[in-house]
Amino acid sequence: MPEDNKTIKTGSEGNGVAAVVAKDIYGGDHEKRQRGGRAPRRDNRRGRDDQHDEFEQRILEIARVTRVMAGGKRMNFRACVAIGDKKGSVGVGLGKGADVTMAVNKAVNRAKKIMIKVPTVNDTIPHVVRQKVGAAVIIFKPAKQGRGVIAGGVARSILELAGIKNVTSKVLGGNNKINNARCTIAALASLRVSDKKPAVSRTKTEEAVEKPVNAVEIPKEKSGAKKVTDKK
Repeated sequence: MPEDNKTIKTGSEGNGVAAVVAKDIYGGDHEKRQRGGRAPRRDNRRGRDDQHDEFEQRILEIARVTRVMAGGKRMNFRACVAIGDKKGSVGVGLGKGADVTMAVNKAVNRAKKIMIKVPTVNDTIPHVVRQKVGAAVIIFKPAKQGRGVIAGGVARSILELAGIKNVTSKVLGGNNKINNARCTIAALASLRVSDKKPAVSRTKTEEAVEKPVNAVEIPKEKSGAKKVTDKK
């Protein structure tokens, strides 16, 4: 009996020493998973996801659509989403899916691919614009500082996502949100900023300063007058 106990004890100690040696050579379970797992990606996908997160999104409309099939009706969801960074970039996308989450994700991905850059001058649009898409008609007019965004419906959401702080708008035509959103994007895409510098108007005071004080104006000779010369 004592010999058997001694043998068992020695065997347990040997197993413990072997485990320690194996751990020192091969590392722990965490290191084994790292060595046996896949190498880290080189395309920096995490950085791209962080870049996409900087866009703010707003759901303009969610509708349930029904499609009649041979065996019955198939129900899906349609989502219209607008995204923007409030720095001039804005886009609108439309997506469909079996559930609301899938439809919103598709709409956001679509909006990221068709984003536009909106030119602004002093936090407002550079000029008046009138746009017509289908039955929707929208008019945008610049506004002075402190006026705010005077708009309603989907036009207000898109203007705020574009970073426009002062503007006056009027939505004419139908009440379809998707048509109004497309018309708003088309109107913002048609904005242009002139590259020419405005002419500097000179005041009378500046002209008087440039003109010498003791300057005497010499009257010009008339075309019909004869020159008189001294004859000796």
